[in-house]
Amino acid sequence: MKVLVRGYMREAKWFHRKYTPTLDEYLSAALDTSSFSLAVTSFIGMGDIVTKDSLDWVFSDPKILKAASLIGRLKNDIKSHQFEQKRGHVASAVECYMKQYDVAEEEATLGLSKQVNNAWKDINEALLHQTTTIPMPLLLRILNLTRLVEVLYKHGDAFTHTGTFLKDIVVSLFVEPVHL
Repeated sequence: MKVLVRGYMREAKWFHRKYTPTLDEYLSAALDTSSFSLAVTSFIGMGDIVTKDSLDWVFSDPKILKAASLIGRLKNDIKSHQFEQKRGHVASAVECYMKQYDVAEEEATLGLSKQVNNAWKDINEALLHQTTTIPMPLLLRILNLTRLVEVLYKHGDAFTHTGTFLKDIVVSLFVEPVHL
């Protein structure tokens, strides 16, 4: 929680100063404020499978968690930055990329999407060539939360605008019966 709050504080300072950081500078804070602090928090309810060693591993900045955080942050920023800028928000990765590389929004989005694809490769590598003693259910929790991010931001920002297509997905999964 301390890491999350420090990241929010850094972003709040940028917003109030009307400062657009470099992409690397932005990502150093944004990865801390992405939804993947929830992945770590969700370990708490998993019982004895979560050990001191697994929590130490989480705080050692493992590649899979860093990749999942990057995916979460960039997918969110790509789909929500226009709405967030209209309501007044810290510069997103899109704005930071555009300013740093002096490119248009479309090119920035493509560049950030390539980073998302590379982060997925890092997640796949971590799962296929598991070199840690971390139990697979913990790694799968990270993977599944990252999959959720893909669903939330596939056709827009369903996290912010939940009444859009996300409502139909939830209804089809939990309300409408499966006919066999």
